[in-house]
Amino acid sequence: MKLLDPSLTTNRLILRRASPAEAPEVARYLAENRAHMQPWEPLYAPSRYSPEFWIDQLEADLTESNLRLFLFKREQPDRVIGIAHFSNFLRGPVQFCNLGYQLDLGEQGRGYMCEALQRAIGCVFDDLNVHRIQANYMPHNRRSGALLRRLGFIVEGYARDYLYINGAWEDHILTSLTNDNWRG
Repeated sequence: MKLLDPSLTTNRLILRRASPAEAPEVARYLAENRAHMQPWEPLYAPSRYSPEFWIDQLEADLTESNLRLFLFKREQPDRVIGIAHFSNFLRGPVQFCNLGYQLDLGEQGRGYMCEALQRAIGCVFDDLNVHRIQANYMPHNRRSGALLRRLGFIVEGYARDYLYINGAWEDHILTSLTNDNWRG
């Protein structure tokens, strides 16, 4: 897969990869939002919230088959407010990837994630020519379900005990969005 090094913009946001030099800022964002994100994430080792972990991870992000975009407000281009992560790109007959996302607790309810994902999905569809993006959410995460519906994702199923989240197996609603302009 040809990986991008995009710097995408919207009216209010900048979406881009972070450099290893920005590991302290990424660690700050994750540490500050740890309690807020805990109900929706696996139990991570404490090292995940350290700059040292993110130096290695951000270096790996430049070579692996994923696209982790950090969200910044245009007026604060050095402060992470969220993440949109496209991962597990598969080619051949499937042509898909998975999408995960998160937003700072203090920035929710302003439409930032919808704005960011509209732009990022366009990039993944147009520039990477992915046919399908899959995103899954826990049934009680109504906010995530509403976001995916606004973006045009279609519910495809229900997976019982799908992911081990916050110390328990959690059911997930399976959704996807397909690229009508995919070039074979």
